[in-house]
Amino acid sequence: MMEDEELEFVEDLEAILHLTPEVQLAIEQVFPSQDPLDRADFNAVEYINTLFPTEQSLANIDEVVNNIRLKIRRLDDNIRTVVRGQTNVGQDGRQALEEAQKAIQQLFGKIKDIKDKAEKSEQMVKEITRDIKQLDHAKRHLTTSITTLNHLHMLAGGVDSLEAMTRKRQYGEVANLLQGVVNVLEHFQKYMGIPQIRQLSERVKAAQSELGTQILADFEETFPAQGSKKSGGPSIVLRDACLVANVLDPRIKQEIIKKFIRQHLSEYLVLFQENQDVAWLDKIDRRYAWIKRQLVDYEEKYGRMFPEEWCMTERIAVEFCHITRTELAKLMRTRAREIEVKLLLFAIQRTTNFEGLLAKRFSGCTLNNGPGKKPETPLEPTNPFLEDESGEDNVSEKDEDLDRPKKPKAPDNPFHGIVSKCFEPHLYVYIESQDKNLGELIDRFVADFRAQGPPKSGTDEGGAVLPSCADLFVYYKKCMVQCSQLSTGEPMIALTTIFQKYLREYAWKILSGNLPKTSTNSGGLTISSLLKEKEGSEVAKFTMEELCLICSILSTAEYCLATTQQLEEKLKEKVDKSLMERINLTGEMDTFSTVISNSIQLLVQDLDAACDPALTAMSKMPWQSVEHVGDQSPYVTSVIMHIKQNVPIIRDNLASTRKYFTQFCIKFTNSFIPKFINHLFRCKPISMVGAEQVALRGAAQLFTKLCTSGLMSSL
Repeated sequence: MMEDEELEFVEDLEAILHLTPEVQLAIEQVFPSQDPLDRADFNAVEYINTLFPTEQSLANIDEVVNNIRLKIRRLDDNIRTVVRGQTNVGQDGRQALEEAQKAIQQLFGKIKDIKDKAEKSEQMVKEITRDIKQLDHAKRHLTTSITTLNHLHMLAGGVDSLEAMTRKRQYGEVANLLQGVVNVLEHFQKYMGIPQIRQLSERVKAAQSELGTQILADFEETFPAQGSKKSGGPSIVLRDACLVANVLDPRIKQEIIKKFIRQHLSEYLVLFQENQDVAWLDKIDRRYAWIKRQLVDYEEKYGRMFPEEWCMTERIAVEFCHITRTELAKLMRTRAREIEVKLLLFAIQRTTNFEGLLAKRFSGCTLNNGPGKKPETPLEPTNPFLEDESGEDNVSEKDEDLDRPKKPKAPDNPFHGIVSKCFEPHLYVYIESQDKNLGELIDRFVADFRAQGPPKSGTDEGGAVLPSCADLFVYYKKCMVQCSQLSTGEPMIALTTIFQKYLREYAWKILSGNLPKTSTNSGGLTISSLLKEKEGSEVAKFTMEELCLICSILSTAEYCLATTQQLEEKLKEKVDKSLMERINLTGEMDTFSTVISNSIQLLVQDLDAACDPALTAMSKMPWQSVEHVGDQSPYVTSVIMHIKQNVPIIRDNLASTRKYFTQFCIKFTNSFIPKFINHLFRCKPISMVGAEQVALRGAAQLFTKLCTSGLMSSL
């Protein structure tokens, strides 16, 4: 019965002491313990088995029970002490709460007292400072009134003085006074509802209008539209009038500038009329010489009359450029048939030189279209297009002015194209001339090649780039630089089309057209050819000079391919950004790639065809009758001989283009090895001794030679 009651007590105790995992974890963190009795998953059976693992350990059961009972009594004492200690906690807590509430009430009372005192202090401060604020407002209003009255007095007196000085044309005093009156009047914008203020404002506007009309009349009288300038030179009155115009409506200033420049350039329109001889392009220098003299004359006579910020000298030059561009465009449309290339280039060069001179002298601040484009920065000299333009062409001095590319314009030249733009519609003359010149150049290259013949073997010329190639691209560079300085628009596209045309012609006429022709009967071998091969005679193949020529054409095509790519990049740099997509030399680069491929194929076919008779002789030999292994087979000797003859020549001539020599080796090996294996299968019937002869004295020696010659290593 006692055991049953204990079990029920344990079950009830476990039910009461069942804690959630979170509470159990918190207890373990606060009171860490290694005692198995404190574990949440405590198992009594396992604990007892731990205490009494064997039957012999039961001898200490009384001692273990006594220890457990002692521990229980200690726990009971601790629990009892804790429970008794918590008896007065509730009463103490209520007492502490009541004390806290009393402290809060006292604090609230003190805060309320402080707030009441602060409100009383604020009210007292407001009463004290009310009179001070009134005095401050009165002082501010009085100061404003006095200032306004002073401004009004200044305005009224200034308007009276302004009207009197205007009638007396005392522009020097008017310039300073008018600016002051205008500044004072700005302070009365919010008082325009007052009739007296509005009346003063209207009087100022009337005075400004009268000044503008009067100053324009004075300039018209001094510089009439018809006739010449007064010989007495500029007066101090007009100089002061310009200072007044700075303060007046900007339209007055623009009208003065417009009339003066029109009168100053009226003589130019008469001297260089369309029907005058000096108006044509061959005397274009006289136009620029005339304006230079006029600018010097202006600086001497009228330089101090106009304010410096008006930039009158630059305005005169800019207006001259606009007039010149219009007149030249009209004149060239009328006499378009008389325009020749040299005449056009002469006029363009003189014009661009003049534009460069303007850029050195003036800043371009009066132009509406802002600064011009920056010139292209020269790159490192890796080909004719990237070399220094100052020494690229060794042109004679007498033709330098017309044919030699002009130096690049200065950076940020705002005047570039201000006159020379009128020549752009007529640049087709230049393009047609370059088309004709390039055609003649290609014909000369063809004639020179036929006259000089192919490069000589055993010399430095063998395998070298043809000189005509460098000459062609140097000429291309000169044309490109010239055209880019004339225009970066459609003429550059037209010139690019001409470049494409003659790049293709050079590829076909000079390169492909001079490749040696292969023999057509190399595949049809006769019995006599086999006998000749056995006797050591030569088969029809390219001579050493022809091999050097093929290598030279291959090197030239490679140079053209790389330089054409750089030419395309330079053209895109020179042309307008909107036209860059229309420049594409991919087709021409593909043409040169085709020439390279054809040249390599010719070299492979020549060596391959030279080895064909030896392979055919190998397959025709009576291998079944061979009785012993002898020396090197004749067909092996023949193949090795051809390799020794061709490969060193090709290797030396393609020393500057090793990648194409590697391609030649790969293509020949890929062609020769399958053909050799195919002929091996034809060697039937064959005896064991014959097979040993083929293996030891034929194939082994042949492949050893291929490896030593560099052909197999290319794979």
